[in-house]
Amino acid sequence: MKKRKASFILIICLMLGIMTACGSKESNSNSTTKKSGGEGDKTLVLAAYGGSYEKGLKEKVIPKFEKEFGVKVTYITGSSVDTLSKLQAQKDKPQIDVAFLDDGPQAQAKAFGLLAPLDENVVTNLKDVYDIAKDKDNIGVGTGIVATGLAYNKDVFKQNGWDPIKSWNDLADPKFKGKLVLPSMATTYGVHMLLMAAASNGGSDRDIEPGFEKMKEIAKNAVTFDKTADMSNFFLQGQAVATSWANGRVNLLKDTGFPIEFVTPEEGAPALLVTTNVIKGAPHPELAQKFLNFILDEEVQVEMAHATFSGPVTKSTKLDGDIAKKVIYGEDQIKKLVKVDWEYVNTKRAEWTERANKEIEVAH
Repeated sequence: MKKRKASFILIICLMLGIMTACGSKESNSNSTTKKSGGEGDKTLVLAAYGGSYEKGLKEKVIPKFEKEFGVKVTYITGSSVDTLSKLQAQKDKPQIDVAFLDDGPQAQAKAFGLLAPLDENVVTNLKDVYDIAKDKDNIGVGTGIVATGLAYNKDVFKQNGWDPIKSWNDLADPKFKGKLVLPSMATTYGVHMLLMAAASNGGSDRDIEPGFEKMKEIAKNAVTFDKTADMSNFFLQGQAVATSWANGRVNLLKDTGFPIEFVTPEEGAPALLVTTNVIKGAPHPELAQKFLNFILDEEVQVEMAHATFSGPVTKSTKLDGDIAKKVIYGEDQIKKLVKVDWEYVNTKRAEWTERANKEIEVAH
């Protein structure tokens, strides 16, 4: 009898052990699933610009997405070059879902195989996008458009009796000695400025030498070269009275009451597309595709124009009032912008950047 009772107890203990082990295994499995970055954890990791652009997104756009989709957005701040470096470092195990990139670095990211194609069944708003903002392979899409031109402090110019700047070459005027902060070649603005310095002096992207010669002249007036793509603090602190910058960024600073003015140079202004991209192997691919469609929504395009001063890329978006005058708006304005051949420029960018570092940015 005692032996039978002992055997029964042993069987019960073994069964309990098996059940406990199974429960533990199931718990570990659930934990792994949750930590694996699946759709269930309801978090979108977004890499995008800093400064005033970040402020606009966080205040006006992201909260609406979080509320509509019941998710949280983690925002990683960085310039396009910074974000591209992160994407390359994380290629084998991406931690970012969506990245905002200038069109130049975006072309590089695409060539490196870092970006995923868009799902047209999810990103249904693609059909309403202007051709200039579309990628032929639907790998990323322009979600805002701005122009790179000139910016200057109106109060300082008025106090000194200076006429407003009109040409890219005006920045070489000796009166600006120690009063300019220029964009580094590490930024899209820097590439644009080199290209326009060339174009304004008889050169082109295929004949860049006139650009380097003029940039060496302009650099004599520079205090420093900015690599963050955000000139705000340089103007606010009085280090810069003029620079090359985008109309969207200029208007964001102007909107705070600062006396800054944007100028479309007489030689033209390059188009800069703010592209939004789903990362290949993203932790939350479905949510990332939904974010792309959300950004292209007509109402959100209007909100983006107000929040970041980037022009809408969808044909159906209508802007009213002052905002329509402050952004690149409509096909007629888009056609006037200088288009950059990024496929070619990116084959030269490393060479130009190295040369600019030695001959212009460090040498000045």
